[in-house]
This record gives sequence, C-alpha cells and structure tokens, in this order.
Amino acid sequence: MKAMVLTGIRQMEMMEWPDPMITKDTDVLLKLEAVGVCGSDIHYYSTGRIGSQVVQFPYPVGHESGGTVVKVGDAVKAVKPGDRVAIEPAISCGKCDQCLEGRPNTCRNIKFLGCPGQIDGCLSEYIVMPEECCFPIPDHMSFAEAAISEPLAIGVYAVKQSIPMKGAKVGILGFGPIGMSVLLPAKAYRAETFYVTDKIDDRLQLAGEVGASWTGNPDKIDVAEAINREEKMQLDVVFECCGQQDAVDNALEILKPGGKLMLIGIPEEDNLCFKMDLMRRKEIPVVNVRRQIHCVQEALDLIADGRVDVSKMNTHNYSFKDTKAAFDLVEGYQDGVMKAMINF
Repeated sequence: MKAMVLTGIRQMEMMEWPDPMITKDTDVLLKLEAVGVCGSDIHYYSTGRIGSQVVQFPYPVGHESGGTVVKVGDAVKAVKPGDRVAIEPAISCGKCDQCLEGRPNTCRNIKFLGCPGQIDGCLSEYIVMPEECCFPIPDHMSFAEAAISEPLAIGVYAVKQSIPMKGAKVGILGFGPIGMSVLLPAKAYRAETFYVTDKIDDRLQLAGEVGASWTGNPDKIDVAEAINREEKMQLDVVFECCGQQDAVDNALEILKPGGKLMLIGIPEEDNLCFKMDLMRRKEIPVVNVRRQIHCVQEALDLIADGRVDVSKMNTHNYSFKDTKAAFDLVEGYQDGVMKAMINF
C-alpha cells in the first residue's frame, strides 16, 4: 500500500509501505477516507520530536481519522465490512494499573497512532485497529467530521474535568483546533461567557463567529488587564490551549481565587514556569489534560445531534498526494488555516 512518510525534518514522501494484516480476532482492517493534520503531527514534521518521543525516519504520522471497514476478525461484533467509522487512535492494554483504575489515557503500555516508538500513523491507505477503537458514524456525518471527533473528544474531556459549565465565565488561551474543541462543547453545556486569546487575528475572528464573547491578541494588547477590566470578579476556569509561557502567566492573572487552570496545549519547551506567589495566594488548582477518557462517543453524538457544529474547524482540504502542502500550510499558519484535512 501507499503511505505518506516523514523522511527528515520538513521532508515527506509517498512510499510503498507494508500492508497491515489482521492478526487478532478483534482486529478491524480499515480503508482511510479522511485524516486531519494535528499540531502534534507538525511538531514531528518540523522538529522530529515531542519531548522524549523522537522520530526515527522514515515514519508515517497522523492520528485523526475516519474510514471504512474492509474486513473484520472472527470475534468482532460492533462493526462489519462497509461500515463508516471514526477511529480512536489510542490502544490501551486494559491490564496495567492505570487501565484497571479507569485511566486508559495514561496506560503504561499505550500504543498511539503516529507516535514514535509505538505504532505507525494513519497517513496511509489502510490500517488495522482493535474493534474498541472503531466507532460507527451515521450516514449524514462526513468522514472529515469523524476525524474531527478526535480533537473534539479531548475538548469534551477537558470541559468535563474542569467545573460545571452552566453559567461559567471561561477563558480559552490559544484558539487553534484544541481551543475550538473546548469552546464548542462548553457552549453546548451552557457556559455563559467566553474570553478567547490568540496571536493570529483570523482565528480571533473565527472565535467570534462560533461563540466567543470577547477576543484579544496578546501581541497587541495586555489581555490580562483587558479581561480583568471586563470581569471584576475574574474567571471561573481557564483552558490553556497553546503551550506558551505568556499564556500560563495570563491565565493566573485572570483566574479568580479558587478558579481552575486546565493545561491542554503541548509546550514547545520542556519546562514552563508558574508565578507561585500568585498561584498560592489564589489557591489555583492545576489540571493537566492527557487526551481523553471515554469521550469519543459523546463527541460524535454532539456532532450528530447538531449541538456542536465543527464545519468551521475544517478550513482547508487536500488530496492524499498533496499531504506535504497541507503540512507546510499548517506549520506556517498560512491562509487563515484552522484544520487541514487530507481526503483519500
């Protein structure tokens, strides 16, 4: 089969790659139909690593995907050939202490699509995944929407891990796909006010279109001062979605005492610092969000029922052969891109 493979820093080629095979009774062979380009894919593309996870070239990345079932193992009951599915990219072992404690997202033996040292990504014609990673989608849902359910599930999980949303005053610092994936379910769950920041004005405009009450560019204004001027009692929760030091600093400034800080963004640096005096005096709890736990179906239901509209997230579409152009577009934040989708 053909796969789009990283061959070096900012280098990508379409190559012949081994055909995936069903080896277990619970395996499902899938034909890829759509793959979203994620910020983590761009980290591997532009730097060859995320923290300790280092790419050994050549290597296919990609993990946000929707596809069609081609063949199933003998024990598979949830899906059948011809079914259209969203694909959960994380395979947990189900046996370690983390899995047994209900934390498959921190499984000690996790295998994640497109994660170096674990398993190949899904920028290929076919993949094999376990039955539990395949979620049937309704006929009216597109494969692109199925792929977007992956980041949306992270947003759903982050929102559920934070505070009750009804009437909440919410900050979202960084409005890429993850920031939007937080805002959309938080809005569906009846948060009251959204303060959104980003350093790209096109994204701030988009934030306003999908529900932000206030937007600001931290490169142009003092966003902490501006938000505190608007909200004298400050915010109930802040979702840090860009992994940048100035966003963490601003989050602590705009949170009310006892407000909750949710860290979702992947930092470019190995270390971030916290203003501990401010954090201690405000008694700010911090929660790191590691993907999601059992939120894929909830994300799909939100899309299917029309409670969440992800159409504005998918801003650009590319063919499989033009995948490198999609990566270059996303890496350079060109043309107002939010999410580039690879269509097979």
